[in-house]
Amino acid sequence: MKERLQKVMANAGVASRRHSEVLIEQGRVSVNGNIVRTLGTKVDPETDVIHVDGMPIATKQDDITIALYKPPGVVSTMEDEMGRPSLAQYVEDRPERLYHVGRLDEDTEGLILLSNNGELTHRLTHPSYEIQKTYVARVDGQVTRGLGKVLEKGITLKDGPAKVDKFVLRESQPRNSIVELTLHEGRNRLVRRMMGEVGHPVLELVRIQFANIKAGRLKPGQYRIIGGSELSTLMHMVNL
Repeated sequence: MKERLQKVMANAGVASRRHSEVLIEQGRVSVNGNIVRTLGTKVDPETDVIHVDGMPIATKQDDITIALYKPPGVVSTMEDEMGRPSLAQYVEDRPERLYHVGRLDEDTEGLILLSNNGELTHRLTHPSYEIQKTYVARVDGQVTRGLGKVLEKGITLKDGPAKVDKFVLRESQPRNSIVELTLHEGRNRLVRRMMGEVGHPVLELVRIQFANIKAGRLKPGQYRIIGGSELSTLMHMVNL
């Protein structure tokens, strides 16, 4: 069913209906690759592809993407055959069938995305898009500043070379240190294996960011719905 373009934009959280009209008149909105300047243009939110300033907007009303803070001790599945705590129990109030975007190992806490948009889920986990994730780890021992250059240059693990995109030493103490690592690879337990390889086993690990989405003020077990420009940026990163 077709609706006025400005109404679809407003429903997607882009702007108010009036401001959406201004964006259209300024030539900043395209539908299926064509600039639209005519107010009252009707579009189908289920099939038409709409961009504002080159950024896609989520128009399908049934699509939803969620940022969940996974507590430690929870497995990254929607259902666990062994009866362990899973992601599903934290989104029981949602009517949609949600899929987890990648995984966090059972002992790691922090940000994980859930979505019912299969294409978005697939692209966010596909290695060709090199989506970055940022972790904060408390590790054993006193980390020196030189370790960052070592990890950014790369080390060799049993399953091949590995490196971080960015390394920040947050705190260094004789018994343990706090480090922040950003990387785009998705190999199993990669942060833990890398830090163990350089002599600083991980004691605690938290993912604080996935692509442009930040955990922010979410507490373990809490979630929030991603929308507006935040979702548009996420979609743009995987060419949707």
